[in-house]
Amino acid sequence: MSSPVDYLYTSTHEWIKQEGDVLTVGITRFAVDELSDVTFIELPAVGRKVAAGASFGEIESVKTTSELYAPVEGEVVAVNEAVKKDPSLINEDPYTKGWLIKLKSSAKPQGLMTAQQYDKEHNIA
Repeated sequence: MSSPVDYLYTSTHEWIKQEGDVLTVGITRFAVDELSDVTFIELPAVGRKVAAGASFGEIESVKTTSELYAPVEGEVVAVNEAVKKDPSLINEDPYTKGWLIKLKSSAKPQGLMTAQQYDKEHNIA
């Protein structure tokens, strides 16, 4: 399954969807498939400032625990409470129901990949 074309992607498997100065952040289907069943998610509080490339939380699965990295600097303006209560939403639909945080940022995303570039790098058909 190809990655959504209206998103940008990091090499650490996060995605962003930009709407004005608010960026929705989540993890890719490729990452979800590698992790297997997501069992727990730790997300920051609203109001927390994050730096580009810095960890903003953790995701746990039956296989491993992984850090989540901010694709841009900004302030957390929303957290998906539904995934905190039911992390399986990330497995079901990482691009809509399974989003993680929303960042308000005036920074221009740097060094991110298009869907085509991300899919090619990870051999996604």
